[in-house]
Parts: sequence; C-alpha cells; structure tokens
Amino acid sequence: MAPGARVAAYKVCWTNGCYGSDILAGIDQAIEDGVDILSLSLGGGSAPYSRDPIAVGTFSAVQRGTFAACSAGNSGPSRSSLTNTAPWIATIGAGTLDRDFPAYAELGDGKRYTGESLYSGEGMGKTMVPIVYGKGVQVGSNSSKLCLPGTLDPAEVKGKLVFCDRGINARVEKGEVVKEAGGVGMILANAAANGESLVADSHLLPAVAVGAKGGDLIREYVQSDPNPMGVLSFGGTVIDVRPSPVVAAFSSRGPNMVAPQLLKPDVIGPGVNILAAWSEAIGPTGLVKDERRPEFNIMSGTSMSCPHISGVAALLKAAHPDWSPSVIKSALMTTAYTVDNTGSLIRDAAGGSNANPWACGSGYVNPQKALSPGLVYDIATEDYIAFLCSLDYSADHIQAISQSPNTTCSRKLSDPGNLNYPSFSVVFGGKSHKAVKYSRELTNVGLAGSVYNLTYSGPPSVSVTVRPKKLVFKQVGQKLKYTVIFTSKKEGNPTDMAFGWITWNNEQHQVRSPVSYMWQMS
Repeated sequence: MAPGARVAAYKVCWTNGCYGSDILAGIDQAIEDGVDILSLSLGGGSAPYSRDPIAVGTFSAVQRGTFAACSAGNSGPSRSSLTNTAPWIATIGAGTLDRDFPAYAELGDGKRYTGESLYSGEGMGKTMVPIVYGKGVQVGSNSSKLCLPGTLDPAEVKGKLVFCDRGINARVEKGEVVKEAGGVGMILANAAANGESLVADSHLLPAVAVGAKGGDLIREYVQSDPNPMGVLSFGGTVIDVRPSPVVAAFSSRGPNMVAPQLLKPDVIGPGVNILAAWSEAIGPTGLVKDERRPEFNIMSGTSMSCPHISGVAALLKAAHPDWSPSVIKSALMTTAYTVDNTGSLIRDAAGGSNANPWACGSGYVNPQKALSPGLVYDIATEDYIAFLCSLDYSADHIQAISQSPNTTCSRKLSDPGNLNYPSFSVVFGGKSHKAVKYSRELTNVGLAGSVYNLTYSGPPSVSVTVRPKKLVFKQVGQKLKYTVIFTSKKEGNPTDMAFGWITWNNEQHQVRSPVSYMWQMS
C-alpha cells in the first residue's frame, strides 16, 4: 500500500503463543525507534483495557503520535466477537477483493458446484471416483465427518474423494488427514455460520471449498445415492466475476462489550485471498509435512486487512505530517464507502444480507478520499483519559494504561459515548433512559469558507435531533461543535438492534458517521 515506506518488524509471537510481556516489549522498542505506524495483526479476548497488553502498549504509542492499527479478529460472524476495541486503536475487519480462484466439484448426477482452491498441482484428471463421507475408524463417531487427525479409515478412503465438514481443526489440516488416509481429493463444505464466504487454501492434495448451500446439496447426494461419484477441476485466477467487496464471514463483529458506547470495528479492508511474498521458512500451509517452498502465498484473515489499512495510514501520514493518529483514523472512517462494484450496498457473506456497521464499521477504506476528508474528529490524550474515567476504572487501572502515576480523573465524560469519535453507539436503557445526548466537534481540514449541511438516515423507532443542522467554517483549522439527541420510541430488549448514518455534506465532501442502536433492560 505504501511502497516507499520503511518497515521495521518486531517478533513478539512464538510457537507457543504471543505473551503480553513480549507484545509490550515490541511496542516499546517500536516507540523508541520512532515508528510512525504500528500494525498489529494479533489480539486477545475482550478484557478490560487495563488488563489488555495491546491496549496498554498502543496507548503509549498513540500519545506519542504513533498511529496504531489492530486486527478485529477472525471469530465472526458471532456477535460481540471483537478484539482490540480501545478507542485509540483503529480496529480493522476484513472484506473481499474482486479476484477469485474458482474450483469445481462435478458429481455423478451431472450437477457441478463452484467453490475455491489454490491447489495448482497435478489434478484428479477427468475420471470420476467414489465419494465417501463419515468413513471413520470408529463406527458411529462424527469425528470422521470433520476429518480430524486419525479419524479416517484408510480401507474406506484410499483412492476416493472425501467430503469433509468445516470446523474445529484447520482447513489445510483436513486435507493432510485425507491425503495420509489415501484419499485422492477433498470437498470441504462450509458450516451454516460460514455461509457462502470462501477462503482459498494451498492444500496438499486436490481440494475444493464450497459454501454452506452447495455443501448441503453435495452432502445430500453423497448420503442418498448408492454409488456417489465425483471429480474435481481447477479454474486458475479470475477477476470481476462477483460483487465486491463483501464482508468476510470470519471477520469479528460488534457490538463492543468492553465499552458498548463505542462502535467497533472502525473500518474494513482487503482481507480475503491476499497475495504477498512468503519467507520460504515453512510451506504455504504451515504444516510440518508441507515441503513446498513458494516465494509467494495467498492468505486470509483480519491479519491481512490490518496491514493494508496500516499502509494507507502511512500514505496519509506522509501527505499530512501534522495529522494526529485520531485525525488519520477519522479520515479513514468518514470517507469509507458502503457500496460494492455493482452499485449495491456492501453485503455480508454470513447470511447474504446487507452488511451493518457491527460487521463493517464505517465501510471499506477509500485511500484517495481519505487524503482529503474535509472535516475530521480529533481526540487528545486527555480525552481518552476522560473516557476511561467515565468507564469507572480505578485510579490504579487508569494509571496502568497511561503509564503515569500522576494521572487522575480531573475530568470525566458524562457518558463514554461522548468521546469525540467519528461514529456513534447509542445504548438505550429502560423507561427512564429513552433519550441519549452526545456532543461532537469537527475540525476543518478542507477549504476556508466551507459550508456543510446535515443529512440523517435511520430506523423509524428512533428520532434524531441534531443542532445545528448547518456548519459554516470560515477558516482552515476552525473547530465547530454539534449535539445529537437520540430518542427511542419503543421500550426494546437486549436482542434488538438498529443502525443509521449521520452525514455532513457539501459539494466536495461527504463526512459520514455510522450509528448503532442497542436497547438494554432497566
């Protein structure tokens, strides 16, 4: 993303995991070395910020002017599966590109199903072979359906095409299990949670990954036909064959459980089937028995989308050296787009519906528009401290994050959602908390004499009042405030959710902020 950037790498992970002490040491060294951008493709659970080494370490970096981007996690599409939710972090989800690696499973009944695979070795040929499913060494066990290590019976599998269900163990490991049992190929079917989101893998044998719908039909054929047959074939690389971007099913979702009044993730970027250089230290699958050593590999995950956004942040930092980390993040968020290459709203691979801000945040990053966002939301270190104080953290906990024994709660936000963030997360309480009021401050980084008008879209269950409805910036660098009152028209319950957008417009810019709504019982 930023070809002219100089990259420093800090090893904080080992074969037995990533220890908090190593993560903090790596961040400290990066700060000392004067890096402009921190890109962390790792994360833990949803612990309070004071007990999260990434949150603690990146706070020190951000208050020194270093932008920090972190992966949202790969635990989607489960609700509240996010990691790295601190407001000073840019939390990055994953979306697709307009590139696919099609592969095909042709069955004995004449039907053909399209999936994906990176397999490029010697194929199966054109002759159909028997398909088997659940042929394990232990009769009655479902483990063989998942193709777990040691579960397939070589006497039943040798020379055949094996159908495997996705889940529990790694996708590439399933292929290794099939190959070791003598199988000549594998069809790997998504579970319902994975939907139609496909990830291409460098399998050790001919293998095709198919979506949940196709997988159900193939499974039904294999279980009902007395002599199921099939053959696999591979289509190489194709582009512009389907709508893109789409939110990856694996990309972790909101709402943010550490601070529900803070909408996360922030944005999404390219994170599916990403092509990049490979160290050749291990094979493309990472398996011990994989002896292949390519110079390039293709991988998927929010660990891939995070460095994309980090690279865009480096471009913004080079173009605007005076921009703070929060200004860079604001520019990325308020200019992100929410439509795909067909002009339709970005879809969610998990379920196929339109993606909401808990899945895609503000949208898919647009590097060109981020260079000139018009208006930005800036946040100072003392604002983050006031945010932490509003979460009722103890003095010890806040000092652990700030790394300063002198930090006190001399100022406290009336609500954590009153942080000057480029998005809104509104949490309605019971009968006595139907209205939520938030304030924001925008800084003009566009032209002098810029005038912005308000537009809002959202659910009929919430009324929104914004004051003022017009912002007139006479000078560059001028700051203007506005307030928003969100009023719920219903009682709601904890399972309810809704979304909207607040946008400041003029002829040159659209400064867009997503809004999420939750209802809690009193």
